[in-house]
Amino acid sequence: MKYSKIPVARSVVALCVAKDIKHVVISPGSRNAPLTIGFTHHDEITPYSIVDERCAAFFALGMAQQLKKPVALVCTSGSALLNYYPAIAEAFYSDIPLVVISADRPIERIDIGDGQTIRQKNVFENHILYSANLYSELVLENEAIDPKLQQKQFEAQKHNEREVNLALNKAIEEKGPVHINVPFYEPLYDTVENIKVNPLQILPEIKERHYSKNQLSNYAEVWNSAKRKMVIVGVAQPNAVEQKFLDSLANDPSVIVLTETTSNLHQSEFFTRIDTLIGPIEKDINKEELFRKLQPDLLLTFGGMIVSKKIKAFLRNYNPDHHWHVDSKKAYNTFFCLNKHFETDVNSFFSEFFPLTKNTQSDYGKFWKQVKSKRQTRHEEYMAEIPYSDLKVMQQIVPQVPENSIVHFGNSSSIRYAQLFQWEPSLKTYCNRGTSGIDGSVSTAVGAAVSSPETVLMITGDLSFFYDSNALWNDHIPSNFRIIVLNNNGGGIFRILPGNKNSENFEKFFETTHNMKAKPICDLYNFEYFQADSEETVQSSLEGFFNKSDRPKLLEIFTPRKLNDEVLLEYFNFMKS
Repeated sequence: MKYSKIPVARSVVALCVAKDIKHVVISPGSRNAPLTIGFTHHDEITPYSIVDERCAAFFALGMAQQLKKPVALVCTSGSALLNYYPAIAEAFYSDIPLVVISADRPIERIDIGDGQTIRQKNVFENHILYSANLYSELVLENEAIDPKLQQKQFEAQKHNEREVNLALNKAIEEKGPVHINVPFYEPLYDTVENIKVNPLQILPEIKERHYSKNQLSNYAEVWNSAKRKMVIVGVAQPNAVEQKFLDSLANDPSVIVLTETTSNLHQSEFFTRIDTLIGPIEKDINKEELFRKLQPDLLLTFGGMIVSKKIKAFLRNYNPDHHWHVDSKKAYNTFFCLNKHFETDVNSFFSEFFPLTKNTQSDYGKFWKQVKSKRQTRHEEYMAEIPYSDLKVMQQIVPQVPENSIVHFGNSSSIRYAQLFQWEPSLKTYCNRGTSGIDGSVSTAVGAAVSSPETVLMITGDLSFFYDSNALWNDHIPSNFRIIVLNNNGGGIFRILPGNKNSENFEKFFETTHNMKAKPICDLYNFEYFQADSEETVQSSLEGFFNKSDRPKLLEIFTPRKLNDEVLLEYFNFMKS
């Protein structure tokens, strides 16, 4: 097997392999050659070559999301590294393990006018779990070298090995991004073979937090006495919570459970469409009375970010007496009333907490379940009468997605439309909601497709797709990958928000209207292309879209730019009746 001649490069590769990091996404460059040589010649590493570093980072994020293990990124020095930042921020807030390994110039070359050189040390400090800044190592070949230099080199090597261990362990233990910055002296391309690589190893420690009966008893009393309990679940991995705990929540008459498409939880009694519950109340003449009826005494949350702006606005104005959050890492004060963070995983919490609780008699659940039932009836009535639009198209897509598929949603309109529908329980749904940016949505879905044998579907708006179209610029996209682009010739989400929608400035600088189409991109990257612009053509296109093929497929659906917002806004008016 071939290795770089530079010791620190060998140590980084060996430690990644030792900690079961088997997938490495590499962007081209010269300064990172020692790392590229090591990773691409190792029998236990699967390397991927992606030119655009921003796409590469989100591609790795999609892989790590599916594998539930760290995936490594390797880039050259300079601005290449900065292109990783959007994905690093997403990984930081979404608890996805990414290992960023950047090549650098030696420290004495920084800020002297050397090419392709920036200040890389701690460059991600606000959104990183650990920054390992390594020392440069010279290749010492002459045994007569000064012993002091040999000792200095030995100390640098041990520092580097320890720092790499600590960084990799942090990514594994806390599930998030870490950065390893590796400065290299030239020459960069020299190799050796059949050399023993045995760096220092520090094993990761997965710590579990448990609560005793005494620690939980006071909280159980509060739970048992509360007649209106609301549980909200944000972004969560599929099958993250044991079904018996979900059933216990559903069977308590004093509890209502609100989930989102990205919660990946399924129980027939749960409220799966938060905006369909809250939105019509905002339009109702009795909204104050209804919001008071909905206001919980106790709010329990778990999972990641919450998509619905309506539930955030409601609970910020109608605070519960208690807000508890369950998560082993962090708790956000989303509703400005958080007063307890249970620092453990959800299943451990429920297994220790539920034996201390009992069902509380209340009409809270019954009342709101009746409202939910009426909302469903109105939803069906409205969907039956609306014209061709984004909302109508989403209704057509929902029943056509094959069971057990992985579905990624673009941010802005796509994920918000998805929240209004009931999706097949076997689907695994994802969206980059850590930072909620449109950058990298397609790349993340591509990474997921590479890591999964199931059909992977990306549903996205036009701006998200075109913004990240470089996601398709690689040789790794499998034939099980599908993209649906809702093309309304601009940023449709901005027509839903307040503002003067008919001004020239609005169309140019907010909605950013355009006449771009996806077909040239499909021709460039060998995607099978479909298009539709009516209910009839959407339906006929969807019927064969998910069939097996030897190429990935893209369906571009054109919708009326100036009608979509009216249809969506009227939805909530109609639902209130």
